[in-house]
Amino acid sequence: MPITRRAFSSLLTTAPAAFAASPKRPNLLVILADDLGYSDIGPFGGEIATPNLDALARNGVRFTQFYNCARCCPTRAALLTGLYNHQAGVGHMIQNRRVPAYQGYLNDRCATIAESLKPAGYSTLMSGKWHVGEDPDHWPTRRGFDHYFGLISGASNYFRLEEPRRMALDAQPYVPPPNAAGTKVGFYMTNAIGDHAVRMLREAPKDNPFFLYLAFTSPHWPLHALPEDISRYRGKYLRGWDRLRLERHERQLAAGIVDRRWPLSPRDAGVPAWDTLSQSEKDQWDLRMAVYAAQVDCMDRNIGRVLGQLRQSGQLDNTMVMFLADNGGCAEENIGGEAKAKDPIPGGPDSFTSYRRPWANSSNTPFRLWKQFTHEGGISSPFIASWPAGFRRSGQLDSTPGHVIDVLPTLLDAAGAARPTQIQGRELLPLEGRSLLPAFRGAKAAVRPVTGWEHQGHRAVRMGEWKLVSTYRKPWELYNLDADRTELQDLKSKDPGRATAMAAEYDKWAAHCGVESWEKLNAKG
Repeated sequence: MPITRRAFSSLLTTAPAAFAASPKRPNLLVILADDLGYSDIGPFGGEIATPNLDALARNGVRFTQFYNCARCCPTRAALLTGLYNHQAGVGHMIQNRRVPAYQGYLNDRCATIAESLKPAGYSTLMSGKWHVGEDPDHWPTRRGFDHYFGLISGASNYFRLEEPRRMALDAQPYVPPPNAAGTKVGFYMTNAIGDHAVRMLREAPKDNPFFLYLAFTSPHWPLHALPEDISRYRGKYLRGWDRLRLERHERQLAAGIVDRRWPLSPRDAGVPAWDTLSQSEKDQWDLRMAVYAAQVDCMDRNIGRVLGQLRQSGQLDNTMVMFLADNGGCAEENIGGEAKAKDPIPGGPDSFTSYRRPWANSSNTPFRLWKQFTHEGGISSPFIASWPAGFRRSGQLDSTPGHVIDVLPTLLDAAGAARPTQIQGRELLPLEGRSLLPAFRGAKAAVRPVTGWEHQGHRAVRMGEWKLVSTYRKPWELYNLDADRTELQDLKSKDPGRATAMAAEYDKWAAHCGVESWEKLNAKG
């Protein structure tokens, strides 16, 4: 049975009076980017204009070893619940594979951040991409959110939506207003997500703290951006991906984001050297990256609008902000809708394409591989945390390993709120994440001895500085991330005992989380 807001509220103890009386409880803002690479934003070495994220980093702390779950749906499930995504029912994507860990929507053994904060007196708001349950019974307002605007499903046209049921406003399907495609006044997804977030903040009860989950679709394909944004980047990528990776890596080294002991990973074997391309090819590739950069730029401006609203209302200092990405840069090609696109030129509403492997390889500098893989390029996220009233670590870096399962416990810790243990008589699974609030404040967070990943048969386990990882149907590889985070020196043959022991730990983790064989899942259809 789905959990309704009314049923959930009636089954939980009323928030203590101390919650309502306390003036110190922070507002909570989690900002999630979609398909953003590790090095795309300024604070992590990127050249794209991200002044608002730059400011957030200057006034907060950047975590250089923060991890996601390699792809959108799994990461969102883990972030929202504090459980590994398989435990929450989203072992893969939204398809129901008729296996508990792969049902394709959040199950009844988990509580979302909103469901956990609501009993503590928080207003719970969301603007953006949901993608952890398609049916109305699984929408955000059925999982603890007071108000919601956004895309229920995954990738979509940024200028118009051919399937209106895929968007919702609170509990109703949403149809975007008529638009003048490519103009400042027309509908554009990134701006709409920002618009509704600002409106929700303005209309939220003033006596309650709020939790806002701001989940942009940007810069996920299709490559759709406003012409004036694209024009700011056109021509800037004619220097090519080889030089771009070197420049980003140098900035990362200078900032201390990466260690000089870690060589820049080689250009991916499937990517040609930039100098081998014709001028026409270079121009086409420049446009793809220019549109992608424009999408990131627009997202940053909308983050600025939300932060500006908080500043104007006097709430910014007591708002804990986290920014992260759901997976590494995306190398997907021949994506759905591309063959049917009316316009082959990226950027406008009649196009439907991606920036592809060469630029994804650049986005994930200095790592190799990308979205879907459990190597560092697929699971490493830029992460920024800021809370001026709660901790002051202006412009600092922190190498504490973190994971999206830590977001919910950290928010609860900051709010002084307890997670429910039951919903409608059903016991909730114990949290897997731990609070990073001590690390935010410069102390040590609790150590997690084992962290695991699995997506589409790609798998990994991290224990301390050691990581065991493999791509689907390939042998295990062993890396010491302290010495080699770009995963270039496989140590399995030199340390087979460690590899065997870590493989056993992975098997325990996988059994604990309900991971199924990818071959068997595909065989079931």
